[in-house]
Amino acid sequence: MAKRSRRKGMKKMEPAVTTVTLNSPTVGAGATGSFYVDLSQVASLINRRFYRQGINWAVAGMKVLTAPNFSGSLTVMKIPTTWVAFQAYKAAFDAWNKQQMEAIEESGAESAVAAFRDFKIFADTTHVAAGYAANLLPLDGRNPAQPYAVGEWEPSQIVIPQQGGANPGVERSLHMVGINVNGAVSRGIIEGYADSRAFPHSPDPVSPDLSSTQNWMARMFDVAQTFDDVLDNATDRNDNLPYPQADYPGGANQAPTLEIHDITSISATTIGGQSRVKGGQFPCGLIRFDWAPSSDNPTSVNFAVQIDLVPGMHRGYMCEKMLEA
Repeated sequence: MAKRSRRKGMKKMEPAVTTVTLNSPTVGAGATGSFYVDLSQVASLINRRFYRQGINWAVAGMKVLTAPNFSGSLTVMKIPTTWVAFQAYKAAFDAWNKQQMEAIEESGAESAVAAFRDFKIFADTTHVAAGYAANLLPLDGRNPAQPYAVGEWEPSQIVIPQQGGANPGVERSLHMVGINVNGAVSRGIIEGYADSRAFPHSPDPVSPDLSSTQNWMARMFDVAQTFDDVLDNATDRNDNLPYPQADYPGGANQAPTLEIHDITSISATTIGGQSRVKGGQFPCGLIRFDWAPSSDNPTSVNFAVQIDLVPGMHRGYMCEKMLEA
């Protein structure tokens, strides 16, 4: 029997692992540990093929597991799903790519470009301090204590020229939210985007004198002594921006942290030590887990998490490129 032909133009869904299990290190009772997951790194490992970090990943949900009779809370955070974060990402990518491509073309080094050249960033300053080496990794199904061995997964760097031009430039990595790390080490993407943009005009441009007797349209509804009050309300209220002019969410001053995706609590009476985290979208596939075991736990404790990814047409997953969002 002849095989059915695939409909013309119909894309084939590729096989890909959709449930990932990870383990955290232990955290002492009453303390808080912060751990990071890079879904693109995880997908590259479990599928043995390269997934770029610049993907907005769809997650169906997560299951959190702890040892029975232990309690604690888990806060799940991500890069903000705002136009600011996405536009800042695009601006940072364009600057990084332009700087490298100009150097490559000028030196004629096109054939020497790294095979897996990719724009990789950190989530926040805590992620910078921990480094990619501390990212949680998927576990071997037959040996849960053994995570996958890693390949090369290095953060991208920009080069900032020193004053005078003749001095060597300084290399800096990039993180999405928060301040520039001591003015060095790593630069904030949203903060850099805010600093590079012109301000919207505030207050609004100068208006004509609405109280003038020549302004007959305004005077049509003159109700004696209340007219000036009505006029003040119409012209003076809400004539400025409804947000801080110079501060962008995720920058150095306004909400300089990751967006909270979900918070779940696990008590000593939680059946099987299991709890659920809702699904959603995770820009750049970066997830931060803040694990806080309760102070009444007898010893330090870790958590395990199973992340359910959504099947789709991007090499087996539902996601879209950050540059196209």
